[in-house]
Amino acid sequence: MSLLPVEDAIAAILRRVPAPQGESVPLAEAAGRVLLAPVLARHDQPPFAASAMDGYAVRAVDIVPGHSLRLIGTSQAGAGFSGPVGLGEAVRIFTGAPVPAGADAVIMQEDAVVEGDHVAFSSQPQPGRSVRARGNDFTTGQQLVEAGVRLTPMQLAVAAAANAASLAVSHRPKIALLATGDELELPGTALGPDQIIASNSFGLAPLLAPYAQTLTDHGIARDDRAQLRAKLQAIFAGEPDILITTGGASVGDHDIVQEILVELGVTLDFWRINMRPGKPLMFGTRGKTLVFGLPGNPVSAMVTAIVFIKPALRHWLGLTPQPSWQLPLAGPTPPNSARRHFMRAQLLQTPSGPQALPISQTDSGHTSSMAHADLLIVQPEQDPGQRAGAIVEAIVVDAF
Repeated sequence: MSLLPVEDAIAAILRRVPAPQGESVPLAEAAGRVLLAPVLARHDQPPFAASAMDGYAVRAVDIVPGHSLRLIGTSQAGAGFSGPVGLGEAVRIFTGAPVPAGADAVIMQEDAVVEGDHVAFSSQPQPGRSVRARGNDFTTGQQLVEAGVRLTPMQLAVAAAANAASLAVSHRPKIALLATGDELELPGTALGPDQIIASNSFGLAPLLAPYAQTLTDHGIARDDRAQLRAKLQAIFAGEPDILITTGGASVGDHDIVQEILVELGVTLDFWRINMRPGKPLMFGTRGKTLVFGLPGNPVSAMVTAIVFIKPALRHWLGLTPQPSWQLPLAGPTPPNSARRHFMRAQLLQTPSGPQALPISQTDSGHTSSMAHADLLIVQPEQDPGQRAGAIVEAIVVDAF
């Protein structure tokens, strides 16, 4: 079986991802969710002409050097002055308060001299000075936040100002994780002579949880057919939207995950990708469940999750594909093989801007190198190697 190109594998996965489904959530619970319907203003903002500072509301034409105006009242936020401002009159006003009818300018209090019930000014304003016109911020029906974005605190503040008590957001998938292998033990365990610590799920869970309604770690299944079958049957009974296994994705004598998944009704779309690390990536479906079988090597598991599962989750939520960065190299890259290489790299901030520093370690089981990996440099097939300063494509590891 030939190796599937990376782009073809991503396209095959995205064809299986369902269209985004919406749900309404209270505004206070919408942080980090993906907006499915745009936020539209339900009123003008401000809903009235408002003062931009503390001072005095006046008619600009009345401001004449050497003459004072009679103070007739006060306008403050939440309690505006009810009457009009007439010839030779002024109203004390505070920031955010309604500008009374008749007034067309606000003079800041630092430019005013008050004597009893009269006020004089050292500056002469033009009409509109320090007045926020009705609808200056936004108007009724205006789109304020477009659909297909992950809601940030700034956008939520705007939605609140637009009087949106709830928002339509994308329904998130339920994700199940399962590690496999006789050699695996949980962190904190005293290791035997043939054991290693299971680390994959502890990286994958926080990587994918921001996209998920729930993310359930089902622990470790041993390389025992009966146990693995029972574990997978129990997971499928819970009807997850996405199942992710790690380990056993190849076809060796002990790699039984793929075989049992097929026995349980999983239809495989592919299981070998033209890339490194992560060639033995498996993908298929069982009913509505998308099934990803990731390699057991820790670097391969994380890289394939970033390259394939994160785009699937973004598509699920209605997000556009995550853009890659174009960065200059801080050091050279070696020649590449016939498989696309997702090379670990550090993001360096230099006086001339950000740069990508390749990490020379390429072993797919070399976990310590991941601690320094901010980026994955996308090195094309048969790339001859690039010198320092060359512009390369890079994927940000920790981007949503």
